[in-house]
Parts: sequence; C-alpha cells; structure tokens
Amino acid sequence: MVVDELSEPDIDRLFQAFADSTRRDIVRRVTVESYSVSGLAALYDMSFAAVQKHVAVLERAALVSKEKHGREQLVRANHEGLHKARQLLSEYEAIWHQRAARIADILAQG
Repeated sequence: MVVDELSEPDIDRLFQAFADSTRRDIVRRVTVESYSVSGLAALYDMSFAAVQKHVAVLERAALVSKEKHGREQLVRANHEGLHKARQLLSEYEAIWHQRAARIADILAQG
C-alpha cells in the first residue's frame, strides 16, 4: 500500500501541494506539456517569485521536476510522483467506502 510506503511528512507535502488552486493548475498544465517558470509566471496574476515558490512546493511533494534548459528552468510533471498521489487517494477512497458501508450495515440493523 502506498499509505505504508510514504512517510507522514511525504503525505503532508502532497496534501499541502494540492491544497492550492494555483498549484493544482500548474500540475494540470505541466502534465500536458513542459513550461518554463517564466512561461508559467506569465499565466498568473502574481509575481515570478510567487510562481517559483509554488513550483518549489510541487517539487518538494515530488509532483513536478525542474530541468535546466539553456537559461530557463523547464517544469515537467513527475509521473511517478503523480501516480503515487493517485494511489494514495484511491486507498483513502477505499477506506472511506468501507466505513460508509459499515455505517449503512449498522443503520440497516437498527
């Protein structure tokens, strides 16, 4: 199970990364194509430094990676990290479904 493979700080970093709409949008964009940090900054109503900070949060969560390409830093999706995040959420979903089914059973008995 991915829940067992990831440390609590790793899980916290994933949820923190997905907690912000700008970061979710950056992930959505870079899963389709790579963007330079300056290219991403042009898409949002915020400073270049603010976008850099968002990218750094995504990097710490292993959802994106940066690669130097000439003078630019290209941001790419980290498909392994995204796969782990998807697995983690699927495992939580299964737990929630099991709990809901137990509650339904208890209510049906009473």
